[in-house]
Amino acid sequence: MFGFLKKAFGKTGDAIKEVAPTKRREIKKEDFEDILLEADVNYDLVEKLLEGLPRTIGRIQAFNSMITVFQYEVDFKESEAKPFVEMVIGVNGAGKTTTISKLAYRYQQENKSVILGAGDTFRAAAIEQLSRWAAKLDIPIVATQQGHDPSAVVYDTITSAQAKGFDRVIIDTAGRLHTQTNLSEELKKMIRIAGKAAEGAPHRKLLILDGTQGSSSINQAKAFDDMIGIDGIIVTKLDGTAKGGSILSIADELKMPILYIGIGEKPQDLIPFKANEYINTILDEIFI
Repeated sequence: MFGFLKKAFGKTGDAIKEVAPTKRREIKKEDFEDILLEADVNYDLVEKLLEGLPRTIGRIQAFNSMITVFQYEVDFKESEAKPFVEMVIGVNGAGKTTTISKLAYRYQQENKSVILGAGDTFRAAAIEQLSRWAAKLDIPIVATQQGHDPSAVVYDTITSAQAKGFDRVIIDTAGRLHTQTNLSEELKKMIRIAGKAAEGAPHRKLLILDGTQGSSSINQAKAFDDMIGIDGIIVTKLDGTAKGGSILSIADELKMPILYIGIGEKPQDLIPFKANEYINTILDEIFI
């Protein structure tokens, strides 16, 4: 796991090394501040993390300060429903389709049967891309033509899963800008139709955030949460950015469960997020 995380936060580690080129047992408080800011932790949170710390900081003190960001209660949705229906949400370019393929691959490795629903009918490219991944992973998909009603895709996918005994349903959604009223109403309708097809569906609504956007993705998350309510977050593209500290900002602002992080393009490049391992990976770049 640590090897995967080191890969994921390689560019963040490089950025930290520019500020703190030599690892040491203790660092000055102002140096710790510079490191956090360089890794894209927002300023207000940095100030909060520094409160109560001495002028010289050791690894344990740094860890104890940073781990407090993740000590919030979350309303985590567990369900024994079969099929378990997940709806994947996020703006275009965040990595939704690739993340869906990674989730599907992960469930396959857990010996769970999966069916996909191409609910982003706004873009023909989204339907084609998801269909290619389904073929590559040998997973069935319910898809229609561009411009068709995405709620019909939701209904057909869930009822097909029920009829054939699938364990998991993963539904893609359109990723137009979250400020658009059309998208808001479309997502709400898809959720209503999912509930009619299966009680309690969708059982989990997952928001995909682009890690290269850093702390700016927080506003997207708040907008989607206000719109439909988000149950969990997946942060993508972390291997391609020096903004790995933004996860601290995301956790602090949103207080939602960060379930997975994406660290590459391959189906296996999705790993469960664990706060203590994440913090230790960052601290490994600072302390001996």
